[in-house]
Amino acid sequence: MRIARVLTRLNLGGPARQVLASDPLLCARGHQVRIFAGAPEPGEGDLFDVALERGLDVVRVPGLVRGWSLTGDLRARSFLRDALAEFRPDVLHTHASKAGALARSAASKLAEMPRVHTFHGHVLEGYFSSTVSKGLAALERRLAQGTDRIVAVSHATADDLVRLGVTSEEKLVVIPPGIDLDPFLALQGPNGSLRRALNAPADAQIVGVLGRLAEIKQPEWAVDVFELLAERYPRLHVVFIGDGDQRGAIERRIRALSGARAERVHMLGAVMDVAPLYADMTAVMLTSRNEGLPVALIEAAAAAKPVVATRVGGVGELVAEERTGFLGTTVDELAYGLAQLLDQPSQAHAMGQRARIRAQTRHSAQALATRLEQLYTAVVEARRCAS
Repeated sequence: MRIARVLTRLNLGGPARQVLASDPLLCARGHQVRIFAGAPEPGEGDLFDVALERGLDVVRVPGLVRGWSLTGDLRARSFLRDALAEFRPDVLHTHASKAGALARSAASKLAEMPRVHTFHGHVLEGYFSSTVSKGLAALERRLAQGTDRIVAVSHATADDLVRLGVTSEEKLVVIPPGIDLDPFLALQGPNGSLRRALNAPADAQIVGVLGRLAEIKQPEWAVDVFELLAERYPRLHVVFIGDGDQRGAIERRIRALSGARAERVHMLGAVMDVAPLYADMTAVMLTSRNEGLPVALIEAAAAAKPVVATRVGGVGELVAEERTGFLGTTVDELAYGLAQLLDQPSQAHAMGQRARIRAQTRHSAQALATRLEQLYTAVVEARRCAS
């Protein structure tokens, strides 16, 4: 099959990481995959060249960026219309709201081409005002009518899409994320790389917060948790690995910490190769207000690290409560869960090992490639039968 994938950008986030993991396998199975992507925002990192180095067919879409821009959006839509007409894919697979809207609109004249769209979470609640959210839901509802299959990365996301009236259950399929797990599975004990980067002592208990520093991720909660536990656990360190528009706010929070506590909260910014850094972590913390199924927690599981996370979206489908980590809905609950891990290192180690086993069986690149291949085959065959 000829497969066109359209993403808003190839930043360091989950959708791009999944494409880099699954698409080389799809190509190795004889399919022709062409990836269309726009430009990332400053500080997000860019995996475009990494994709080229891995032999993938990647095309930069001029004007395609995360924010809304009339001129840029029209330019991107025009480019995609011509590029898709030239490539004539057997299936079009779009990812997330912006790329999904522009690419499916651009493909409107290619009526015979099957369309698949993935929600890696959604922005239909909790991001914008009620009026804007209703407008976005109405737009997604119209787009879904001309889409053969809607993919959700978690059952929680799928339930939201049905509840919000975006699509019917009959069109929905849940395909959990898959990434290249090998660098994380290879980790066996501390390696010192993160401790050296932070200039942290050998006995430091390091908790990693990985991902975009965006308002929806509530990174300030991680500082709140640290403040609650800092006195009781003098070896506790927290490190933010990622960048975004909330970086300045977090830096101000760190500077406001009393005494030497500010030296125990660190910011590394965006890191291209995060796998080695997990080795020195005691645990991983996620504080988001909304999620689909976060790739950072899959990485943590493959690295055999227990997690403390907010009970949102599909997080509960990934984290087995009190088996591979602790879930909470408040700062106090997250602090309680982290304290359990810090107080009981043997329990934390066992949780990490259970998490690794779950990740190996559910979230590999091979599993994702196979699920996508089966989905593409099904939609292409359904279109042929219908015609």
